[in-house]
Amino acid sequence: MQERGVAVDHSTLNRWVLKFASEINKRIRGFLKPTNDSWRVGETYIEIRGEWRYLYRAVDSEGNTLDFMLSAKRAAALPSRFFRKVLEAKHTQTPRVITVDKNAAYPVAMHELKQEKTLKAETELRQRKYLNNLIEQDHRNIKRIVKPMMGFQSFNTARRTLRGIEAMAMVRKGQVKEISQGDSVS
Repeated sequence: MQERGVAVDHSTLNRWVLKFASEINKRIRGFLKPTNDSWRVGETYIEIRGEWRYLYRAVDSEGNTLDFMLSAKRAAALPSRFFRKVLEAKHTQTPRVITVDKNAAYPVAMHELKQEKTLKAETELRQRKYLNNLIEQDHRNIKRIVKPMMGFQSFNTARRTLRGIEAMAMVRKGQVKEISQGDSVS
């Protein structure tokens, strides 16, 4: 905006983010390129009203974002709910292997999903510390943008803002059809 000579207050930008971030996220979902069958799943912390909340995220082995979910608690049922959400996405395919950290809830979620036949019985769960570096590095990009905001004032505001941040990250990574990597102006 400054390049075009338009003075805009930061609160105006925040209102635009809250209004349009969800819409951008919704609109690009139908145009995402297919991802591969090797997933990396992890969670990170986001500060909301002085309390830490959990942001579950998944990327494929090439670093393409599969999906994300913000949660107020770190309950045992959340990983299975998150896996279901990722599996329902149109741009994802059933995973061959899922790499996670040492969180004890992931094996339970995998067992539950295999029992329901939501996941194939052949899907492998790898709990290895260093194989999950790809998702941990991807968390850094989100944290880099969220940190200057000094936390969020409400859970809903955080969820809506994170949708926009994740959507723009997908555009930047070149996950949207007809848009090349790094060409977010398109």
